[in-house]
This record gives sequence, structure tokens and C-alpha cells, in this order.
Amino acid sequence: MFRSKEFRVENGEKYIETDLNGIELLESAQLNKGTAFNTEEREKFSLKGLLPPSVETIEDQLLRVYRQYSLNCDPLQKNIFLNNLYNTNETLFFRLISDHIKEMMPIIYTPTAGLAIQEYSNEFRRPRGIYIAYPDLDHVSEILDNRINPEIDLIVLTDSEQILGIGDQGANGIGISVAKLVIYTIGAGINPRRMLPIMIDVGTNNTKLLNDPLYIGWRHQRISRKEYDHFVSKVIEVIKQKFPGVFLQWEDFGKEKARCNLDHYQNKICTFNDDIQGTGAVTMAAILNASKLTRTKISDHRVVIFGAGTAGCGIADEIRDWMIKDGLTPQEARSRFWLMDSEGLITEDRTNLDYSKNTYARPSDEIDHWDIVSMHVSLLDVVRNAKPTILIGTSAVKGAFSREVVKTMASGVERPIIFPLSNPISMAEASPKDILNWTGGMALVAAGSPYDNVIINGEKISVAQCNNAFIFPGLGLGIICSEAEKVTSGMIDISIEVLSRSVKIGDDPHARLLPEVSQMQQVSKNIAIAVSKQAVKEKIARIGQEEDIEKLVNSNIWKPVYRPYKRVDHLQVNV
Repeated sequence: MFRSKEFRVENGEKYIETDLNGIELLESAQLNKGTAFNTEEREKFSLKGLLPPSVETIEDQLLRVYRQYSLNCDPLQKNIFLNNLYNTNETLFFRLISDHIKEMMPIIYTPTAGLAIQEYSNEFRRPRGIYIAYPDLDHVSEILDNRINPEIDLIVLTDSEQILGIGDQGANGIGISVAKLVIYTIGAGINPRRMLPIMIDVGTNNTKLLNDPLYIGWRHQRISRKEYDHFVSKVIEVIKQKFPGVFLQWEDFGKEKARCNLDHYQNKICTFNDDIQGTGAVTMAAILNASKLTRTKISDHRVVIFGAGTAGCGIADEIRDWMIKDGLTPQEARSRFWLMDSEGLITEDRTNLDYSKNTYARPSDEIDHWDIVSMHVSLLDVVRNAKPTILIGTSAVKGAFSREVVKTMASGVERPIIFPLSNPISMAEASPKDILNWTGGMALVAAGSPYDNVIINGEKISVAQCNNAFIFPGLGLGIICSEAEKVTSGMIDISIEVLSRSVKIGDDPHARLLPEVSQMQQVSKNIAIAVSKQAVKEKIARIGQEEDIEKLVNSNIWKPVYRPYKRVDHLQVNV
């Protein structure tokens, strides 16, 4: 427990009280200021001689750590450097990334986060967050009491079954929960000392990890579904007891469990699944802007989604809901989708389809009337016959959007909307550069990873990144500020609208479909304000209608600055 009370005010100045002293204070990442402890603080907290004599500002420290960061050429080594800084001085860590957000977001989050998670056991230095392994089923309450941060507003929970595009990563998956919480702070200013990453370790089916002598997790195959559901129920029950108003984000669960957990708990705790709802929301915002450029009604689109997992079905659900808002019946909306998974086109004669996929199953006899060029229905066959206006990839199959597929689609629509969303880049369905070259610059492209601008016929075309970080930080801040009881479709819809409006489309045929990462903090703030107002409007907020929402949001934004410290002999911290 880092023993401190933050942001007390004396004569208009904010400061922090703590009873930590000497080396304990320096070893607290949450409180350490390093060489920025002033002369008076060094005296009061027994730091004299434990630091070199020079007293520096945070700006001085930033020069040094950025220089150290820049000495690392490899993205993974840069990620490791940043995490070491995180474990040493949180305030400096967040300030560094905030000052270099465009450069460092791909390092601390997508796409480098996937590689860092794969190497997590090998590079393990210091634990962060809470690990709850299945053998500790009867000790969940005790484990949560061992947390460092006493007061919790937000939890990111993972079982690590389906991490990004790299699959089951066992206990290594704590890295994705940590990365998400970093983005909550960087993107929306949510106080890092009021959030908690949790890894529920239910085993792993990753043989490589089970055979790795350095693997840090529980060496066991993933438990049965009955055991799993009981375990998750126990964890959620204890979380609700300890943190009644917490916002819980499910992260990187397997496709079956992700949807089931969200549906089962969405009215029992304020909860959100970023892989389903976040991915669907940011993609929908990009589609809204693409539709403005093509002057196409949402209800007129025809959508092929290659990769019908958690993300793919989440995207389909969001587009379907907007089609219904645009005037279609649910049946009419569903008829405008063709979803494909590892077994091909999803049709009604397929057995054992989970209900997420079953919603979009095509009539079994539909392909009887198709012009098929393959022995089995391929993506090219679907594109040739369905004639989509939108093609989305969430398959993690590199190169799936071939030249022939893209050119075939472009032959049937003047400005095809093509989103290869799988990441990292090594698993993308196609590169934006290839898509734009194959379509003569006419395609409207958004990708899952960051890409450089593309030059076509001497004209620069910006490629938007469908980054969930444009949605979940602002949504989370809005929920915390409004003390919302649950996450509603109205709150997600307003987030989509705010994100969509954050870029000016105008008459530019190559306008960005989403903002630059450097704009994320302002976008998140705008989303938080809109979400808070929506929660009040829907009467699910615990704040009153008279509340000044913008002032409330501003007051809840944590900034990475050093505060003065005051010494107390004993500090009571409630667990």
C-alpha cells in the first residue's frame, strides 16, 4: 500500500500527505520524485545523501529519460525501458508519454504491446496489479486486500485467452491490463492510483508457455467451463463487495466467454468489453465519416467481415444497430452482412455456431446461385457475389485482402471502404499502401495499426488508425465522473458521434476518417462530457442534473505533475 493522501488543499495549493520516509519513499513508484525532491523535502523525509545534491525540475528529468529512451532502437527494448520507468517513477513516466504521445503510443500499446506480452515471463522484473489464480479460489478477498492502491474506480480484468492477434498468453496477459490502464491515464487523465489491473489465471492451453521453465503463471490446462464460470462469479462477487461503484472492463477474453460474461454481468455491475464494444464503436465512427465522403446512407451499405471472432461480431453488431436507427428492420439490417470465419462463410446449415455468429448466418441455399471460382467459398467468391461497399478484416490472416480481392471489390463500387484491422502489422490483411495503389487512391482505408501517409499520384493520403484508445478512455472518465450505474447503448452511441465529429470531413476526398493520436486527450475529454450528460439524461447517474458536467470532468483529470509533500507521523489508509 503506498501510504499517502492526495490533493489536500492548503491556501489554494494542492499537496500530498505521506508517512513514508527515506528509501521507502524513493522505492514507491507512485510517490518517487527522484532528483526533483526539493531541499526542504529531502530534510523532512530523510533523503539527504540518498540523492545526488542537484535539485532538478521534471523538465530536467524529461530531457534525460527521453535521451535514454532514444538510445534503444528496438521497439521491445523501448517498451521495456518505459515499463522500468513506470516501476520507478510513475509521474515522470506519464509525463514523458504525454509529451511524446504520437511516438510512444505504438510502443506502450498496439502494436508493440503484443510482442511485450509474448516476452513477459522472460523479461519479468517487478509485479504490477493483482494475479488471482484458480487454486486461490477461496482467497479472492484476501488477495484483493493486498492491492497497492486503496481506492479503486476502474478495473481492467483479463483471462488472457485471446490477446490481440496472438492468442492464449496465460499469466503474461497481465501486460494487456496494465497497458490499457496506462492509456486510460494518458488518454483521459484518469488517476492511475485509482485503477487496478487484474489477471485471473485459469491456466493456459499454450503448450509453449507450459513447457517454458521461465513461465510465471499457473502450469495447468485451462479449466472446464463449469469451473471457470464459478471462478469468475466468485471474483466478480468480491469485486462488487469491495468496490460497489467500480467500472469493470473485460479485456481479451475468448470469443465465447467474452460475449457471455458481458451479457451475464452487464446489469449486475457497471461493465464494458473493449474488444466487442470498443472495437465496434471506433470502427463505426470511421464508417460514419467514410459514409459522409461517399454520400452513402448507413442503411445502404453491404458489409463483408473477414474474421467473425469477438471483434468482428462486435463490429457487425454496432453497424447493424446503426442501420436499424437509419430505418431498417432488424431482419433487413442482418441481411446486409456476410461474415466469414476459419471455416468459411457463415451459413444456416453450419452446426455449433455460437449465437453471436448465428445472428448473421446466411441462407444455406444462397451460394447455389453464386458464380463460384473456388472449390470452397473463398473471400474472393463472397466479394464477387455480395458486392460489398465495406470490407473489414479482423482475422489476423496476413495478406487475406489480396490484389484480386481488392480490385474485384473496387470494380463494383466507386469508393470501397476497406479496413484491415488485424494487428500487429505482421498479421494485417493488407497494407494500406497496397490497397490504395490497387484502387488508384479511391479506397477509404483505416487500419488496426499505425501507418505512415501514402503518396498516390503525388498526393498525400493519411491513413486513420482504428484505435480503441479513441473510445474507452473518454467513456471510462465519463462513467467515473457521472458515477453511472451501468454502460448503455446510448452512452456508446454518443461516444461514436463525438469521435466522428472530431475530424472535419468537408469536401476533401482523402480526409482522415479518425483524428490523429495527438488529439486523443481532447477527444477523450469531449467524450467524457457527452457520456456524463447522457448518463444523467438516462437517469442512471448518481450525480444530480444541476451538476456542472464540464467542471466536474475537468476536476477529475489527473495531471502528471509533482506536488509538494507534507510529512505525517501515521497515515490511516482504508482497504
